[in-house]
Amino acid sequence: MAETATFTRAEVADRIDHTLLAPEATDADVAALVAEARALGVYAICVSPSMLPVRAPGLVVATVAGFPSGKHHSLVKGAEARLAVDQGAAEVDMVIDVGAAVAGEYDAVLADILTVREAVADRAVLKVIIESAALSDEAIVEVCRVAERAGADFVKTSTGFHPAGGASAHAVRLMAETVGGRLGIKASGGIRTAEAAAELLAAGATRLGLSKSRDVLEGFAD
Repeated sequence: MAETATFTRAEVADRIDHTLLAPEATDADVAALVAEARALGVYAICVSPSMLPVRAPGLVVATVAGFPSGKHHSLVKGAEARLAVDQGAAEVDMVIDVGAAVAGEYDAVLADILTVREAVADRAVLKVIIESAALSDEAIVEVCRVAERAGADFVKTSTGFHPAGGASAHAVRLMAETVGGRLGIKASGGIRTAEAAAELLAAGATRLGLSKSRDVLEGFAD
């Protein structure tokens, strides 16, 4: 694993989306998330769209669309994303139709992403969740290419809810090689230690989706 000494605590914090997407989350939980995010000095918070609007001075507010299955109609994903942006979200993490990617139906994946991109236009950063643990290497590469063609800003490994698993250094490396720095890479799903975070950052991740941000950051020196 990559040495945590490669990254400072502040450098890692500046790449974290501090995340709360549990279905049982309450308004009080979101308020606690914001307070913790500000104390930790992270970049953003990520919450379910039903929890918007969220007052979070000094933090970027992110949300999700088509989450977590990706099996929503593209128009529904687009409407959900547009409403979220209207309610203050600056970033939207959308889930593709993973089944379409597994089946090699990349035109359908392209159309899905384009619908959401057009819905939010240039009003929000668009991250595309590809559920990398459920895809072959070939599919990961093709979906990343499609996301770039559709105008996405990031490709993201995982929802963190899929039984196939979350982020892996192999997937992140493959995604980074495919987009070549033209898109950001968000690693998420199952990242609970500083060592795991450092390995993913070394592999090419430019953003981390974490629900255990405090635990991870405690493993990095100032």
